[in-house]
Amino acid sequence: MAFQTFILVLSCDDKPGIVAAVTTELSAAGANIAESNQFWDRQTNRFFMRIAFHVPDGVSRDDLERALKVPVDRFGMKVSITDGGRKPRILILVSKFDHALLHLIYQIRVGWLNAEVVAIVSNHTDSQRTAELEGIPYHCWPVNRENKAEQEERLLQLAQETGADLVILARYMQVFSDNLSKRLYGKAINIHHSFLPSFKGTKPYHQAHERGVKLIGATAHYVTQDLDEGPIIEQETERVTHAMSAEDFVAAGRDIESRVLARAVKLHLEDRVMLNGHKTVVFR
Repeated sequence: MAFQTFILVLSCDDKPGIVAAVTTELSAAGANIAESNQFWDRQTNRFFMRIAFHVPDGVSRDDLERALKVPVDRFGMKVSITDGGRKPRILILVSKFDHALLHLIYQIRVGWLNAEVVAIVSNHTDSQRTAELEGIPYHCWPVNRENKAEQEERLLQLAQETGADLVILARYMQVFSDNLSKRLYGKAINIHHSFLPSFKGTKPYHQAHERGVKLIGATAHYVTQDLDEGPIIEQETERVTHAMSAEDFVAAGRDIESRVLARAVKLHLEDRVMLNGHKTVVFR
């Protein structure tokens, strides 16, 4: 018998019987659970759950939504069901520094990251050759104070036309407006070139070198109206020493940024990240 995979994520106020109610309905629909994770936030009394399961061919997402309607209504659940066999579509934004972009493309090429890059958007032409070699549509849209609103609308339109599931800021050195941040909330990930809180302004690694820091790092987070303060998905640090140059700091930082962003994208696309106010619940 052929099977297909779905992923169910849910959140609601914690009450007795949630897991039993959900799994009973899934079982009745012929589901076989492959992976299950859950978390209870005691501070907010919110319950979070992710279930990956197989169902026989012919069972649709609509069938599953109907089957789960009773527990969803009973517990007031916020629910999402995604087709595990569908390849997510991503839209990548980049400026001049392309290390994070190249790492994402490589991880897709070798199959570690299951995604399709529907387009690359930049405010420079530096990555156009990369896009051409990979057969990815490339859009160079310079941004300035006068055309910022217009270019953001073009970006939103492109995301809608391509069916992008996620917008990735792979060292895209433009700040989203409050309007764009709101409209892409939970669907846009940024890589910040520091372990937050951070050094502000230009050349952060040079600032870190001048201050004699012993750890550098990177943070991947959802984009919000508060610059670089969105819910954190993934972080990493690396020890550095006084013997390293500022250029050594930059090289180490490039590697960390690339790894952290790729992991955050993978976690999001696999429905392993759930928003919890200003924080995230990440099921690994």
